[in-house]
Amino acid sequence: MKKILLLSDTHSHIDDTILKYVNQADEVWHAGDIGDLHVTDTIKKLKPLRCVYGNIDDAKARLEFPLHNRFMCENVSVWITHIGGYPGKYNPAIREEMALNPPKLFICGHSHILKVMFDKKNNLLHMNPGAAGKSGFHQMRTMLRFVIDDDKIKDLEIIEIGKK
Repeated sequence: MKKILLLSDTHSHIDDTILKYVNQADEVWHAGDIGDLHVTDTIKKLKPLRCVYGNIDDAKARLEFPLHNRFMCENVSVWITHIGGYPGKYNPAIREEMALNPPKLFICGHSHILKVMFDKKNNLLHMNPGAAGKSGFHQMRTMLRFVIDDDKIKDLEIIEIGKK
C-alpha cells in the first residue's frame, strides 16, 4: 500500500503547507510545470518523487525529468504527462498510444483545473490535480492524495491549499 500526493503546476512555488502534505505521503508525483527545480529538489529531500516536465520548464528540468513517465505502482499501471487532455479529447500526440496501451491511471496537469473522471472507453481513471502554485488563472490552489493498494486506487481526497 502506498500513499500518494499528486500535484502539478507549481510554477516555482513551494511552501510549508505543500510540504506538510509531502511529509504525510509515501511518494510524491508531480505532473509538470515545475518552474524552478528548487521545488523538486526540496521534495526529493523528503520523499521519493516521480515527475514529468511541462511546457514552461527549462532545459535543466527537461534533462532531469521525462515528458512521459510510465511505471507500475503496486499493481496499477500509471502514465503521467503534462499536456494530456481529457477522455474523448486526449492530446493528439498520445491518442494512438492511449488506444493501444492504456494505463489503469492516467495523470496530467496543464489546465490548472482539478478534475477526476473515469474514462469508460479506455477503462482507466483520469486525474488532474489542478495547480498547487500561485501563477495562472485558477483561484484555489489544489492537490490530490490517494492510496494505491495492490490493484486498487482508493481513499481519494481533494486538498485545497488555499487561495493564491
